[in-house]
Amino acid sequence: MKSKILDLLKNQYPSPKISLNFNNTLELLVATILSAQCTDKQVNIVTKLLFKKYKTVNDYATADLRIFEAAINSVGFYHNKAKNIINTSKKILSVFNGKIPESMDKLITLPGVARKTANIILFHGFNKIEGIAVDTHVKRISQRLGLTINTNPDKIEKDLMSLLPKKEWGILNNLIIHHGRTICTAKNQKCGECVLSKLCHFYKINKEIYLL
Repeated sequence: MKSKILDLLKNQYPSPKISLNFNNTLELLVATILSAQCTDKQVNIVTKLLFKKYKTVNDYATADLRIFEAAINSVGFYHNKAKNIINTSKKILSVFNGKIPESMDKLITLPGVARKTANIILFHGFNKIEGIAVDTHVKRISQRLGLTINTNPDKIEKDLMSLLPKKEWGILNNLIIHHGRTICTAKNQKCGECVLSKLCHFYKINKEIYLL
């Protein structure tokens, strides 16, 4: 990744923090699973009450499926998410001695946990960096910047990892999420306000529109 792009994003967002609310790694795991195809804002509304009722891995593992579904039914795909969270908790108890695993290869064996979720858990839960979390914002903006031509998240991750020093992988997701929510939105982009416009392939192609 061009160092200029990273420097500009860091200057624009000097303290980019994850938007999900959590107090421990278990809560982070649950919140991240819930966040798929759902806004962090809505997840935070749900987990505010959820985390008061479910406090341990065992609480989730022994949860009644229907009651748990009702507790999270305002997030998308809540049927699958409820099953995944309960089954993930059961596996953490039976396979990992009740502790959330701290490596990519083990995390992605958990139901509902793919590389994006695992990268977030590792970085924000254990201060470990093994890759780059590729969500919709990272996918959209990295394509617009011309950093990848791929659409598959795993391939996009590999492209970005090859362009960026490993020490910067963890923070990239936070930086791009902030940029994607405020400036480089899916629609009605604010290219005239974007610090990356001069380096952006999307802007170069469409700049006539934004100069009108």
